[in-house]
Amino acid sequence: MVQTHLGLTGSPSGPIAAVSPEVLRAQEEWEAVDTIQPDAGSQASSDHPRQLISFTEALQHFQTLDLSSFKKRIQPTVRRTGLSALRHCLFGPPKLHQGLCEERDLVLTIAQCGLDSQDPVHGRVLQTIYRKLTGSRFDCALHGDHWEDLGFQGVNPATDLRGAGFLALLHLLYLVMDSKTLLLAQEIFCLSRHHIQQFPFCLMSVNITRVAIQALREECLSRECNRQQVVIPVVNSFYAAMFLRLAHVWRTQQKTISDAGFVLKDLEVWAKKNPRRLLKTLEMYLAQVSKGQASLLRPQKSPPTRDLSFTGVCDLQPHASKGSGPI
Repeated sequence: MVQTHLGLTGSPSGPIAAVSPEVLRAQEEWEAVDTIQPDAGSQASSDHPRQLISFTEALQHFQTLDLSSFKKRIQPTVRRTGLSALRHCLFGPPKLHQGLCEERDLVLTIAQCGLDSQDPVHGRVLQTIYRKLTGSRFDCALHGDHWEDLGFQGVNPATDLRGAGFLALLHLLYLVMDSKTLLLAQEIFCLSRHHIQQFPFCLMSVNITRVAIQALREECLSRECNRQQVVIPVVNSFYAAMFLRLAHVWRTQQKTISDAGFVLKDLEVWAKKNPRRLLKTLEMYLAQVSKGQASLLRPQKSPPTRDLSFTGVCDLQPHASKGSGPI
C-alpha cells in the first residue's frame, strides 16, 4: 500500500506544531485502514479471501438454524378443489412418501429465507458464486455494480430473490461448486454475455428456481423423489436440467432478451409435464462432459441426443458489457 500522510499543521523546516487528538486519531485510522475488515455492505477485495463454501456446508448451516418462523409461511402442496382435485387424485403423480416430507419442507422453508448480509455464511455463498463464475481469486463487495455484470438487476443481489429466497443462491452455489455441473454453469454464463443473445444470468437462474419450487409444490417431482428416496438432490438436478434446456433453446432458436418471458413460460409447462425426461437429458449431458465431449458452445463430434444436440454449434463470442434489463 502506498503510504499517504494527512496534512499536519507546521512549518516545512521547523518542528511540527501541536496536533489535535482528532487529527492524530484520524491519522492512526488511515494508517491502519489496510488491516481493517470492511463491513458486509461495502466489502472490498481482500488479499486474504475467505475459503469457498460448498453446497453441503451451506445446506448444513440452514439445517442447524431455528427456521420455525419461516416454516410457518410455507404451503407444502397446492390446494386443489372440485374437478381439479378429483383429476389430480385419479391421474396425477403419486404423493410424496411421508419420510421425505421433512426434507421437502426444508427446501420450501429455505425459499422463504432472505439474504442476510450480516451472516458470514450468506456472505461466503455470494463470494463463492462470484469467484467461480468470474475466475477471480479475490473477494468482492457484497454490494456493487459487479453484481449487475453477473446478471442481477442492481447492486444488491438480495432485491432479486423474491419468490425464491435463499434457495435461489443455493442453486447457483450447487451449479458452480459441483464439479459435474461447473462446465454447464460456465457455458451458460458465457452464452448470457453474447453480444446479441445476452440475458441476465443470475436473474434467469432465480426464475428457474421459482419454477422448481412450484414443480415441487405441485408434486411434479414426487415420483422421482420417491424413486430416489431424496428430495434435495432431485430438486437440484431438476433446476440444473431446466437451465440446460433453456440454454439449448436460447442458443439454437436464436432467442434474445425480448423472448425471455415466452421461453420461461414454455420451459415451465414442458418441465412440469416431463420431469423424468428432463432429468434424463441432464444425465446424458453430464455423461458426455465426463468424457470431454459435451459442449453448448463448441463444435463436437459426438452424436446428438434425442432431446438436445450439443453438436454443430457456432462459435459464440462473449460480451463484456453489463447484462440486460429485468426478466
